[in-house]
Amino acid sequence: MDQDFLIDGPADAAVTILFTHGAGSAMDSTSMNEATAALVAAGFRVARFEFAYMAARRNSDTRKPPPKAELLIPEYMAAVERLGASGPLIIGGKSMGGRVASMVADDLLSRGAITGLLCLSYPFHPPGKPENLRTQHLAELKTPALICQGTRDEFGTREEVAGYALSSNIRILWLEDGDHALKPRKKLSGFSTADHLKNVAGTVKSWSAEIARRA
Repeated sequence: MDQDFLIDGPADAAVTILFTHGAGSAMDSTSMNEATAALVAAGFRVARFEFAYMAARRNSDTRKPPPKAELLIPEYMAAVERLGASGPLIIGGKSMGGRVASMVADDLLSRGAITGLLCLSYPFHPPGKPENLRTQHLAELKTPALICQGTRDEFGTREEVAGYALSSNIRILWLEDGDHALKPRKKLSGFSTADHLKNVAGTVKSWSAEIARRA
């Protein structure tokens, strides 16, 4: 732990990824640990942080619900500043964390502070409420973005997302039969969660190299 960051991967990595959690799981949850390990194995430096409401849960018996995503924007911006990455920086997160990152990405890109946006399991809409879309800002997104999404994610399936108006700067990696945790049913799909995370890491590596060449 480096102050309020959990940092993994080589200090001299070519690219750092600032990554945060979803609405209900901490930065060191199993899914966050597994995703981080896959990215580190691909050569990235990964810095994780927690929003204040989640950090407070560590010292309390009560589970304070997350604020609205918009209210977490200042915390994400502050984390970027505190990290002070000296080289190329990609921001992102799991589910809600990725949504918040997507809300600050264009501002940070315009300042030259980041090179890209990485979202794992973007929450396109609340489960069971496909009419409540969280995509308006994604239609005009200028930041190069990679969204890694399970095809049966209840926050946005492949069939649903196909009909959304999304910026041409957004690339989507579809993970066969993956749910919101990117977990597939192995007997049906032939894939494991580890397979999907390896695919994610490899795709992030090639995508990050591509956006670096374009920069």
